[in-house]
Amino acid sequence: MPISMTTAGGLLLCRAEPPAVRPGAHLLRERLVLAPAGTGWSVLTPQDKPWRARNTPAGEVHQVGDVLEGWATALAVGTNWPVLGLWWDEGRTGFALAAGFRRTVAYGWQADGAPEGDPDALRTFAARLGLDPVMDMEDLEALTRPDAAAGGRARMLALIAVLARADLALPAGLAPGEPPERLRAAALVAPGAETVEWSGWRDAVRAELDAVDGGPLGPWVRGPRARLLGAAQLAAGAPLMLWGARRRSPGWAAAGAVLAAHGALSLAYDRARTAS
Repeated sequence: MPISMTTAGGLLLCRAEPPAVRPGAHLLRERLVLAPAGTGWSVLTPQDKPWRARNTPAGEVHQVGDVLEGWATALAVGTNWPVLGLWWDEGRTGFALAAGFRRTVAYGWQADGAPEGDPDALRTFAARLGLDPVMDMEDLEALTRPDAAAGGRARMLALIAVLARADLALPAGLAPGEPPERLRAAALVAPGAETVEWSGWRDAVRAELDAVDGGPLGPWVRGPRARLLGAAQLAAGAPLMLWGARRRSPGWAAAGAVLAAHGALSLAYDRARTAS
Protein backbone atom coordinates (compact mmCIF):
# COMPACT_ATOMS: atom_id res chain seq x y z
CA MET A 1 0.00 0.00 0.00
CA PRO A 2 1.46 3.43 -0.90
CA ILE A 3 2.55 5.65 1.96
CA SER A 4 0.67 8.87 2.55
CA MET A 5 3.21 11.62 3.01
CA THR A 6 0.72 13.60 5.09
CA THR A 7 0.12 10.86 7.67
CA ALA A 8 3.35 8.85 7.73
CA GLY A 9 5.50 9.54 10.76
CA GLY A 10 7.64 8.20 13.53
CA LEU A 11 9.36 8.80 16.87
CA LEU A 12 12.48 7.42 18.51
CA LEU A 13 12.25 6.66 22.24
CA CYS A 14 15.59 6.19 23.99
CA ARG A 15 15.94 4.57 27.42
CA ALA A 16 18.44 7.24 28.47
CA GLU A 17 18.60 10.90 29.42
CA PRO A 18 19.19 13.49 26.64
CA PRO A 19 22.92 14.08 27.38
CA ALA A 20 23.61 10.39 26.69
CA VAL A 21 21.54 10.43 23.50
CA ARG A 22 22.87 13.65 21.98
CA PRO A 23 26.25 12.39 20.56
CA GLY A 24 24.69 9.45 18.71
CA ALA A 25 21.83 11.60 17.46
CA HIS A 26 24.35 13.92 15.78
CA LEU A 27 25.78 10.96 13.87
CA LEU A 28 22.41 10.23 12.26
CA ARG A 29 23.00 13.34 10.14
CA GLU A 30 19.36 14.38 10.26
CA ARG A 31 17.50 17.38 11.66
CA LEU A 32 15.94 16.18 14.92
CA VAL A 33 14.46 17.59 18.10
CA LEU A 34 15.68 15.94 21.30
CA ALA A 35 13.59 16.28 24.46
CA PRO A 36 13.20 14.60 27.86
CA ALA A 37 10.34 12.08 27.92
CA GLY A 38 10.05 11.12 31.57
CA THR A 39 12.56 9.78 34.07
CA GLY A 40 15.30 7.95 32.21
CA TRP A 41 13.72 8.50 28.78
CA SER A 42 14.32 10.79 25.79
CA VAL A 43 12.42 11.28 22.55
CA LEU A 44 13.79 12.21 19.12
CA THR A 45 11.40 13.73 16.58
CA PRO A 46 12.38 14.07 12.89
CA GLN A 47 12.13 17.61 11.56
CA ASP A 48 11.99 16.47 7.94
CA LYS A 49 10.53 13.46 6.13
CA PRO A 50 13.52 11.08 5.97
CA TRP A 51 11.43 8.40 4.28
CA ARG A 52 11.39 10.57 1.14
CA ALA A 53 14.68 9.98 -0.67
CA ARG A 54 16.86 13.01 -1.33
CA ASN A 55 18.23 14.00 -4.72
CA THR A 56 15.89 11.73 -6.65
CA PRO A 57 13.72 13.30 -9.39
CA ALA A 58 10.82 10.98 -8.67
CA GLY A 59 10.87 11.72 -4.94
CA GLU A 60 11.20 8.02 -4.13
CA VAL A 61 9.48 6.97 -0.91
CA HIS A 62 10.94 4.49 1.56
CA GLN A 63 9.01 2.38 3.99
CA VAL A 64 8.74 4.38 7.20
CA GLY A 65 9.29 1.25 9.28
CA ASP A 66 12.61 0.55 7.53
CA VAL A 67 13.85 4.08 8.20
CA LEU A 68 12.93 4.03 11.89
CA GLU A 69 14.35 0.54 12.38
CA GLY A 70 17.65 1.62 10.81
CA TRP A 71 17.79 4.70 13.02
CA ALA A 72 17.01 2.73 16.17
CA THR A 73 19.74 0.24 15.29
CA ALA A 74 22.21 3.04 14.64
CA LEU A 75 21.52 4.76 17.95
CA ALA A 76 21.66 1.56 19.99
CA VAL A 77 25.01 0.41 18.61
CA GLY A 78 27.74 0.74 21.20
CA THR A 79 25.40 1.83 24.01
CA ASN A 80 24.03 0.08 27.07
CA TRP A 81 20.48 1.39 26.62
CA PRO A 82 17.78 0.32 24.12
CA VAL A 83 16.11 2.45 21.46
CA LEU A 84 12.49 2.05 20.39
CA GLY A 85 11.43 3.25 16.95
CA LEU A 86 7.68 3.88 16.63
CA TRP A 87 6.27 4.34 13.13
CA TRP A 88 2.97 4.61 11.31
CA ASP A 89 1.56 5.16 7.84
CA GLU A 90 -1.93 4.95 6.37
CA GLY A 91 -1.80 1.16 6.16
CA ARG A 92 0.15 -0.08 9.18
CA THR A 93 1.74 0.88 12.45
CA GLY A 94 4.46 -0.78 14.49
CA PHE A 95 7.71 -0.63 16.40
CA ALA A 96 11.32 -1.81 16.24
CA LEU A 97 13.35 -2.23 19.44
CA ALA A 98 17.15 -2.21 19.12
CA ALA A 99 19.61 -2.98 21.90
CA GLY A 100 23.33 -3.08 21.17
CA PHE A 101 24.32 -5.93 18.87
CA ARG A 102 21.33 -8.08 19.75
CA ARG A 103 18.74 -8.92 17.13
CA THR A 104 16.27 -6.09 16.58
CA VAL A 105 12.75 -6.95 17.73
CA ALA A 106 9.89 -5.74 15.53
CA TYR A 107 6.12 -6.02 15.61
CA GLY A 108 3.24 -4.30 13.85
CA TRP A 109 -0.48 -3.94 13.28
CA GLN A 110 -2.61 -3.34 10.22
CA ALA A 111 -4.86 -0.30 10.03
CA ASP A 112 -7.75 -2.30 11.51
CA GLY A 113 -5.58 -3.44 14.44
CA ALA A 114 -4.92 -6.96 13.16
CA PRO A 115 -1.55 -8.07 14.61
CA GLU A 116 1.46 -8.81 12.38
CA GLY A 117 4.51 -10.57 13.74
CA ASP A 118 5.72 -13.18 16.19
CA PRO A 119 3.94 -12.84 19.58
CA ASP A 120 7.20 -13.82 21.29
CA ALA A 121 8.56 -10.45 20.16
CA LEU A 122 6.48 -8.80 22.88
CA ARG A 123 8.12 -10.98 25.53
CA THR A 124 11.56 -9.95 24.32
CA PHE A 125 10.33 -6.35 24.21
CA ALA A 126 9.26 -6.52 27.87
CA ALA A 127 12.49 -8.18 28.99
CA ARG A 128 14.81 -5.69 27.26
CA LEU A 129 12.93 -2.70 28.65
CA GLY A 130 12.72 -4.13 32.15
CA LEU A 131 8.92 -4.21 32.25
CA ASP A 132 6.86 -6.07 34.83
CA PRO A 133 6.74 -9.74 33.72
CA VAL A 134 3.20 -10.21 35.03
CA MET A 135 1.06 -7.08 34.82
CA ASP A 136 2.81 -5.44 31.88
CA MET A 137 3.17 -8.71 30.00
CA GLU A 138 -0.55 -9.37 30.35
CA ASP A 139 -1.33 -6.06 28.67
CA LEU A 140 1.25 -6.66 25.95
CA GLU A 141 -0.12 -10.10 25.17
CA ALA A 142 -3.53 -8.51 24.63
CA LEU A 143 -1.97 -6.56 21.75
CA THR A 144 -1.20 -9.83 19.95
CA ARG A 145 -4.83 -11.00 19.93
CA PRO A 146 -7.50 -9.91 17.41
CA ASP A 147 -9.73 -7.08 18.62
CA ALA A 148 -12.36 -5.74 16.23
CA ALA A 149 -12.72 -2.59 18.33
CA ALA A 150 -9.02 -1.61 18.29
CA GLY A 151 -7.38 0.00 15.25
CA GLY A 152 -3.66 0.31 14.64
CA ARG A 153 -3.37 3.68 16.37
CA ALA A 154 -5.24 2.39 19.41
CA ARG A 155 -2.78 -0.51 19.61
CA MET A 156 0.14 1.90 19.60
CA LEU A 157 -1.42 4.10 22.28
CA ALA A 158 -1.95 0.99 24.41
CA LEU A 159 1.75 0.21 24.01
CA ILE A 160 2.60 3.73 25.17
CA ALA A 161 0.33 3.27 28.19
CA VAL A 162 2.34 0.20 29.22
CA LEU A 163 5.60 2.14 28.88
CA ALA A 164 4.14 4.94 31.00
CA ARG A 165 4.28 2.55 33.96
CA ALA A 166 8.04 2.41 33.31
CA ASP A 167 8.27 6.23 33.66
CA LEU A 168 7.84 7.16 29.99
CA ALA A 169 6.08 10.54 29.73
CA LEU A 170 5.87 11.88 26.19
CA PRO A 171 5.65 15.67 25.91
CA ALA A 172 2.22 17.06 25.08
CA GLY A 173 1.33 16.64 21.41
CA LEU A 174 3.87 13.88 20.68
CA ALA A 175 1.32 11.13 20.18
CA PRO A 176 1.76 8.27 17.69
CA GLY A 177 -0.40 8.76 14.63
CA GLU A 178 -0.19 12.55 14.56
CA PRO A 179 0.87 14.15 11.24
CA PRO A 180 4.58 15.09 11.03
CA GLU A 181 3.79 18.81 11.02
CA ARG A 182 2.00 18.58 14.37
CA LEU A 183 4.76 16.45 15.81
CA ARG A 184 7.40 18.98 14.77
CA ALA A 185 5.45 21.88 16.28
CA ALA A 186 4.89 20.00 19.55
CA ALA A 187 8.51 18.85 19.78
CA LEU A 188 9.91 22.36 19.36
CA VAL A 189 7.95 23.70 22.36
CA ALA A 190 8.46 20.66 24.61
CA PRO A 191 10.15 21.45 27.95
CA GLY A 192 13.91 21.00 27.67
CA ALA A 193 13.80 20.48 23.90
CA GLU A 194 16.87 21.14 21.79
CA THR A 195 17.54 20.91 18.07
CA VAL A 196 20.14 18.38 16.93
CA GLU A 197 21.62 19.12 13.52
CA TRP A 198 24.56 17.71 11.61
CA SER A 199 27.47 20.15 11.81
CA GLY A 200 30.26 18.05 10.35
CA TRP A 201 32.42 15.15 11.47
CA ARG A 202 34.76 17.31 13.56
CA ASP A 203 32.00 18.45 15.92
CA ALA A 204 30.44 14.97 15.97
CA VAL A 205 33.77 13.37 16.92
CA ARG A 206 34.38 15.98 19.61
CA ALA A 207 30.92 15.41 21.10
CA GLU A 208 31.42 11.65 21.05
CA LEU A 209 34.83 11.83 22.76
CA ASP A 210 33.50 14.25 25.36
CA ALA A 211 30.68 11.83 26.09
CA VAL A 212 33.15 8.96 26.49
CA ASP A 213 35.43 10.97 28.81
CA GLY A 214 32.53 11.97 31.02
CA GLY A 215 30.50 8.77 30.67
CA PRO A 216 30.28 5.54 32.62
CA LEU A 217 32.35 3.39 30.24
CA GLY A 218 35.70 4.41 31.70
CA PRO A 219 38.48 1.88 31.10
CA TRP A 220 36.24 -0.32 28.94
CA VAL A 221 36.98 2.02 26.00
CA ARG A 222 40.72 1.27 26.24
CA GLY A 223 42.88 -1.81 25.98
CA PRO A 224 42.68 -5.04 23.95
CA ARG A 225 38.95 -5.45 24.42
CA ALA A 226 38.27 -1.94 23.11
CA ARG A 227 40.55 -2.48 20.09
CA LEU A 228 38.83 -5.77 19.26
CA LEU A 229 35.36 -4.21 19.56
CA GLY A 230 36.38 -1.14 17.55
CA ALA A 231 37.80 -3.26 14.74
CA ALA A 232 34.63 -5.38 14.66
CA GLN A 233 32.40 -2.31 14.54
CA LEU A 234 34.42 -0.78 11.72
CA ALA A 235 34.44 -4.03 9.75
CA ALA A 236 30.68 -4.43 10.10
CA GLY A 237 29.73 -0.79 9.62
CA ALA A 238 31.48 -0.04 6.34
CA PRO A 239 29.71 -2.71 4.23
CA LEU A 240 26.38 -1.99 5.94
CA MET A 241 26.76 1.69 5.05
CA LEU A 242 27.45 0.83 1.41
CA TRP A 243 24.57 -1.65 1.32
CA GLY A 244 22.20 0.99 2.70
CA ALA A 245 23.46 3.53 0.16
CA ARG A 246 22.94 1.12 -2.74
CA ARG A 247 19.40 0.42 -1.57
CA ARG A 248 18.87 4.16 -0.99
CA SER A 249 17.80 3.31 2.55
CA PRO A 250 18.58 6.28 4.82
CA GLY A 251 17.93 4.32 7.99
CA TRP A 252 20.31 1.46 7.26
CA ALA A 253 22.92 3.75 5.70
CA ALA A 254 22.86 5.73 8.95
CA ALA A 255 23.20 2.52 10.97
CA GLY A 256 26.30 1.56 8.98
CA ALA A 257 27.78 5.05 9.28
CA VAL A 258 27.25 5.18 13.04
CA LEU A 259 28.62 1.66 13.51
CA ALA A 260 31.74 2.51 11.48
CA ALA A 261 32.11 5.83 13.31
CA HIS A 262 31.89 4.13 16.71
CA GLY A 263 34.56 1.66 15.64
CA ALA A 264 36.91 4.33 14.30
CA LEU A 265 36.39 6.51 17.37
CA SER A 266 37.01 3.59 19.71
CA LEU A 267 40.32 2.81 18.00
CA ALA A 268 41.34 6.47 17.91
CA TYR A 269 40.37 7.01 21.55
CA ASP A 270 42.31 3.95 22.69
CA ARG A 271 45.39 5.04 20.75
CA ALA A 272 45.24 8.63 22.00
CA ARG A 273 44.73 7.72 25.65
CA THR A 274 47.38 4.97 25.54
CA ALA A 275 49.89 7.41 24.06
CA SER A 276 49.13 9.94 26.79
